[in-house]
Amino acid sequence: MSVTLEDLTSKLSACQAACNHCYDACLKEDDIDMMRRCIRTDRDCADICGLALSFAHRESELFHEVLELCATACETCADECEKHDHHEHCVECAKACRECAEACRAYIA
Repeated sequence: MSVTLEDLTSKLSACQAACNHCYDACLKEDDIDMMRRCIRTDRDCADICGLALSFAHRESELFHEVLELCATACETCADECEKHDHHEHCVECAKACRECAEACRAYIA
C-alpha cells in the first residue's frame, strides 16, 4: 500500500481528533477508574500524532523515527480502546488509530 504525505497527514489529524474526543468522552463516563488507562493512551497517542504532524511540516530528518513511535502509540491506544467496545467513542478511536498506524508503517516502508 502506497501512502502519500497528504494521505498520511490526513490520517494523523483524524487520529489526533479521535483520541482527543475519546479522552474527553472517557472523562465523562460513570466509572472513570475503568477508563484510566484508556484516557492515558488517548492523550499519548494524540500528542504523538501532533508531534508527527509537526515533524512532517518541517521536513525533519527524524520524521521516520517519529512515525515508528506514532505507529506504536496508535496500536497501543487501539488495543486499549477495543477493550471498551461498549462505548462508541472508543470504537471510533480504535478505528482511527488502526488506520493511522497502518498509514505510518506504509509511509516509511
